[in-house]
Parts: sequence; C-alpha cells; structure tokens
Amino acid sequence: MSTLNQTTLFKPARPSATSKAETTTSVARGIIEAEAKARDAKSARLREARLAQEAAEAANPPAEPAKKKAVRKKPVARKAKTA
Repeated sequence: MSTLNQTTLFKPARPSATSKAETTTSVARGIIEAEAKARDAKSARLREARLAQEAAEAANPPAEPAKKKAVRKKPVARKAKTA
C-alpha cells in the first residue's frame, strides 16, 4: 500500500498566471533571438557573396560589345502634286 502524504493525497497547486506568462515570455524571446541570429547569419553570408562577386567583376571587366554600324534609310520618293 502506498503511503499517504501531501503529494499523493492532494492535487498539486495550480501554477499562477504570472508564472505561465513568464514562461510564455521567455519562450517567445528565445524564438525571436534564434530568428534574429539566423537572419544576421544569412545577411552576413549574402554580403560576403556579393562582395566576392563584385571583386571578381572588377578584376575581369566584361568586354565591350561591338558597335553597330549606322544604317541609313533610303529616301522615300514623293509623288509630285499636279496643280
């Protein structure tokens, strides 16, 4: 037979609303901090990739495209007006 004491005889006390709120707040802050760290890491990674790409483009500038020759339009023959 089990012994009767305060923990087995009575139901545990309900947690207070403030402790629930503190738990929720701490969990939410943890999630927000994790998202901020992930966002900062992604921004740093993308910044490094952009700087590397800009350095590569500066070292090897693209070749200038060949200039197109100007094409003259043929003059249009106008009909003479009869007066």
